[in-house]
Amino acid sequence: MKKLRFLLSLTNDDNDYQIEQTSAARHAAQKLGVDLEIVYANNEGIVQSQQLLSSIQSRTVPLPDAILFEPAGSSAHPHVAHAAAAAGIGVALLNHDANYIAELRRLFSVPVFSTTSNHEDIGRIQGQQLSALLPAGGNVLYIQGPSESLAAQQRYAGVLKTKPEAVQLRVLKAHWTESSAHKTVASWLQLSTSRQSRIEAVCAQDDSMAIGARRAFDELPEMRDQLQRMPFLGCDGLPKTGQDWVRRDLLTATIFIPPNADLAMELMVKSITTGTLPPETTFTTARSFPAVELLAKSASAHA
Repeated sequence: MKKLRFLLSLTNDDNDYQIEQTSAARHAAQKLGVDLEIVYANNEGIVQSQQLLSSIQSRTVPLPDAILFEPAGSSAHPHVAHAAAAAGIGVALLNHDANYIAELRRLFSVPVFSTTSNHEDIGRIQGQQLSALLPAGGNVLYIQGPSESLAAQQRYAGVLKTKPEAVQLRVLKAHWTESSAHKTVASWLQLSTSRQSRIEAVCAQDDSMAIGARRAFDELPEMRDQLQRMPFLGCDGLPKTGQDWVRRDLLTATIFIPPNADLAMELMVKSITTGTLPPETTFTTARSFPAVELLAKSASAHA
C-alpha cells in the first residue's frame, strides 16, 4: 500500500494549544508512517479556505489522501469539505461540528468525521471553578475568543449554565493569543470606570489569554495589590504551559483539554486501511486542574 499523505490546517502557530496540536500530529505521523504537511491560517477563515482548496485542486502535486482542519473562522468550510470528498479525499474536522458531515458520509465513500472536545462542558467546568473560588459571588472579567468562533460561543454558553447568579461576567473579546488578550485588557484598564470596578477574578477561554490578561494588570502599579488576590482561570491545561503556570501560581486553575489532531489521524488511517467508517463525532474528555473540590477547599481555607 502506498504511503498516505495528509494535510493539516491549524488556526495559528502561536497559541499553546495549536502548538501542542502540531506536536501531537507530527508524533502521530511518525508512528503511523504518514507524510504530513502542516499549514497555518493566521486566524483567517479565507486564508484557510484558500490553503485547503489549493491542495485539493492542485494539478502539479499529488492530492492528499485526507485533509484535517480546525476552522479558523465561523465557517467549517462546507464547500471545501464537499470538494475534498468529491475528489476522494477524506475529511476530518477538529474541535468543531458541522451538519454537512452526515450528508457527505451518505454521498461519498470516503471517511468524513469530526474529533472535538465538548466545548459546552468546558464552559460548565469553568462555571464550577468560579462557584468554588467565589462562593460569595462578585464581578469576573471574562476573556472570550472571537465572536465567530463556535468553540468560544459554546464555552460561554456552558459557563452561564453553571456559574452562580451572584457571579457577574464582564466580557471582553480576544483572538486566542496572549498578545491579543494583553492588548484588549490593557485597553479596558485605561478606562476610569474599569479601574473603579472591583474585579474578583479573571476567567479566560484559554491559558495564553489568561496570562496576557495577568500581564496587563501587572503593568499598572495601582492594580498590583488587586492582582495578588485575584484568581486567574484558563483553559487548555497543557503540561508545559497551563499546568506549569498553575504550579508556579501564575494561574489558579485551568482545564486540561487533550489535543485531538493525533486522534483524528489515527481514525483516518484506520478508516482508509480497513474501509470502516469511524463515528461521525468522537469526543475527548476535559477535566479541571486542579480538581474543583480542591479549589473549593483552597478558597475555604483562604477565607
